[in-house]
Amino acid sequence: MRRRLAAAALALTIAACSAPPPEVRQAQPGEAAFVYAQNLDVVTDWDPATSYSNEIIALQNIYETLTVWNPVTKKAGPRLATAWNASSDGKTWTFTLRPGVTFHSGRPLDAAAVKAAVERTMKTGAGASYIWDAVESIQAPGPLTVTFQLKYAAPLDLTASAAYAAYIYDTAAVDQVKDGKTDAGSGPYTIASWRKGEENELTLKAFAGYWGGWDRPHYRTVKYRVVPDPRRRWELLQAGEVSFVNRLSPRLYDRATRTPGVRTASMPSLQTAMLLFNTAEGPLRDVRLRKAVQKAVDYRGLIKAMDGAAVPASGIVPEGLPGHQRGRTPRQDLAMSAQLLQRAGYGPGGRPLKLTLTYAEGDADQATLARRLTETLRTLNVTLDARPMPWIAQWDRGKKRDQDIFVMYWWPDYADGYSWFGNVFRSGTPPVFNLTYLKDPVADSMIDMLPVLNVTDRPAAQKSFRQLTGRLLDVRAVAAFPWVVNYQRAYLGAVAGYDDNPAYPDVVFVYDLRPSA
Repeated sequence: MRRRLAAAALALTIAACSAPPPEVRQAQPGEAAFVYAQNLDVVTDWDPATSYSNEIIALQNIYETLTVWNPVTKKAGPRLATAWNASSDGKTWTFTLRPGVTFHSGRPLDAAAVKAAVERTMKTGAGASYIWDAVESIQAPGPLTVTFQLKYAAPLDLTASAAYAAYIYDTAAVDQVKDGKTDAGSGPYTIASWRKGEENELTLKAFAGYWGGWDRPHYRTVKYRVVPDPRRRWELLQAGEVSFVNRLSPRLYDRATRTPGVRTASMPSLQTAMLLFNTAEGPLRDVRLRKAVQKAVDYRGLIKAMDGAAVPASGIVPEGLPGHQRGRTPRQDLAMSAQLLQRAGYGPGGRPLKLTLTYAEGDADQATLARRLTETLRTLNVTLDARPMPWIAQWDRGKKRDQDIFVMYWWPDYADGYSWFGNVFRSGTPPVFNLTYLKDPVADSMIDMLPVLNVTDRPAAQKSFRQLTGRLLDVRAVAAFPWVVNYQRAYLGAVAGYDDNPAYPDVVFVYDLRPSA
């Protein structure tokens, strides 16, 4: 979303120590700020309508949506809307808004503001704005009542909880947000400072007029630090200089569970690792070579090396979402890989083949993938030039089609499998996240029907998901899916109330936390 977006994993490989682990220094009452350390630049786009990348970890604390996905009930719950209902045909949705909410600008967040924000997001046609494609018109019949008329039935309560493009913002202020000096949100935090390219990139401060109030203990300051070196991230956590690290290697996670002053959390995610093959230019235009790379990946070896930090992927969509396909776990087959290479004139006894691969700097799991694939392909007379890059640089390069294999993570805009197909694999010019550059009208037409079928005919939707998965992975061979991430977090013991919500990858809803002694 994306490395992420996409967000990249914060993984480390540090040898275990025989000596007892040092106790973490805790901030004293009154000095505590919540400090989030990650390996990638935080902000790529400040506009809440078009934002579609790593800044989700900050924007979900600045902006709010009508509803929020509840991972326990697996349904949408209240946020800016306190209640909603749908007509029997699923084409008319009415939301009742929370009273007394103001934007950081001081203007009221009312029905007219909701209407204006969603209409502006739809008009941009950028990022994840497609989530509102079903909307035909929006009315504000009362100051706290918003009615959406749809062109076709759609689960708008779920749409309104999306991690991207569902933000409600002040359209009178949003044109001033591009430099990161101000924002147009209504959330608990507002921008204090942004220093693009610096380690201490972003600082947020409490919005005094937040509707939830500040009477209970809360973090009043939130900081985001960019620390590409995984070893240093762990050291900063141990020193009490950062509060939260969103991913640890298995070895370090085990160490963290035994470190006084550190809390840990592990849970399955909806985040998949992907190798996207350049189908438009270079040697991987040949589908035989794409299939050869698919077969060369050591899927089982990677899962074993990650030791609990990942589970095998099956198909494109992870388990737990519409679109998941059981029984499609990939397997390495080096004999078939060699045959495919030889049919294309490469491989053992043929011409040498050179490929380039880019992946996220500071992501030890992706680095392991790159190293293992490099070693495997070398035995097949294939040289892989694997390059770690900062996300923005990698993404910019990808949009220029300047690599053969693009490694990144993906997760859904809202809890549904359509996101992978509509964003990663549907034709698009210029490319955004469709970094296979695939142009397949047959696949496109099937993808375009998924949102309707998901509401009107679930069996037909599941059939389409199955057919699309086979077409993309088996026939066109545009990608490989080596694993689904298991989140392994570490954070200071003074941080209380942390819960992971997989529908909002790597987001910490800081307002919900309680700083403690």
